[in-house]
Amino acid sequence: MSKVLIIGAGGVGRVVVHKCAQASDVFTEITLASRTESKCKAIAAEIDFPVKTARVDADNVPELVELLKKEQPSLVINVALPYQDLTIMDACLEVGVDYLDTANYEPLETAKFEYSWQWAYHERFREKGLMALLGSGFDPGVTNVFTALAAKKYLDEIHELDIIDANAGSHGQPFATNFNPEINIREVTAPCRHWEDGAWVETGALATKRSFDFPEGIGPMNIYRMYHEEMESLVKHIPTIKKAQFWMTFSDNYLKHLEVLQNVGMTRIDEVEFNGQKIVPLQFLKAVLPDPGSLGPLTKGKTCIGIIARGIKDGKRKQVYIYNICDHEACYREVNSQAISYTTGVPAAVGGIMMLAGAWRGEGVYNMEQFDPEPFLEKLSVMGLPHVVVEGEWPEL
Repeated sequence: MSKVLIIGAGGVGRVVVHKCAQASDVFTEITLASRTESKCKAIAAEIDFPVKTARVDADNVPELVELLKKEQPSLVINVALPYQDLTIMDACLEVGVDYLDTANYEPLETAKFEYSWQWAYHERFREKGLMALLGSGFDPGVTNVFTALAAKKYLDEIHELDIIDANAGSHGQPFATNFNPEINIREVTAPCRHWEDGAWVETGALATKRSFDFPEGIGPMNIYRMYHEEMESLVKHIPTIKKAQFWMTFSDNYLKHLEVLQNVGMTRIDEVEFNGQKIVPLQFLKAVLPDPGSLGPLTKGKTCIGIIARGIKDGKRKQVYIYNICDHEACYREVNSQAISYTTGVPAAVGGIMMLAGAWRGEGVYNMEQFDPEPFLEKLSVMGLPHVVVEGEWPEL
């Protein structure tokens, strides 16, 4: 009997609840909590499984502790905002509950995300016999597991790693983001960093552009190098990696709108005074942009997210490409959400299954690549995200 508490009722939260309900042999009770309980109730009404709802302010540790004591879950799945990771981890430590999230902590006042704040919790979780699993989404998350699979089965040493994320879908809106606009724009506009020869190399945001020919009919798309958090844990836990880069597709339309918004100051994260009160321009922009949850019925096309790992196998240079293709419309038919939320929410549920079923266990704070990738990927395929492995040559980036 395993009870799960899911915190966060956005697009990813919707998918996590749907998928946990589909795995009722593991998740025997589900509670969904958010600052806005009406959102939780709307999601619960979509599902033919009893889902309790609650209101909680995830910035407030005493409120979180009170909810955890009341619900007594075996696991907390955090799909709230990255700003709230540490308060939820604090509450889990106080009550004695395992923890899982999909994105690492990011301080509200600085567009900077790194694992140091959460890795610092390792000894406290270990001493209490608790487990925290970080980044159980797709990227980070499944891309980490793909890398672990490459290291386990296809390469004796990984020397180069490229993580490549394509959204080849279209929602028809002039400008919208497929997940939380504030988080999305902070991430995209941050300086780029990639790992090379034992150090981080910083370049301008989206300054490096390539073309990549995606498989299964998607075809060539422009990809842009940017920083993404899974590189930090992967180069730590797989130290043979000499070079690691993250690439993402952006349409010319998206980039044009983003450039204008930056130029006029709408992506600023510091406060400005307006009509006698303080506002953060990016938070105001989030309020006027389309809600990512509204894009589900509008979005058509596919995503393709994967990794290319190059290295040595049996003394010879070898390359492997591991990827997933996900269809926006199929996701909406299944869980009322587009593929961006689906590819994050399904791995969160699967990570929870790994923890509760005992396939992945440890005391302390862990990243996805530290566990056996095969049971996770086997379950992930069954739950809607199969992967493809292509061995051999692939165009260099």
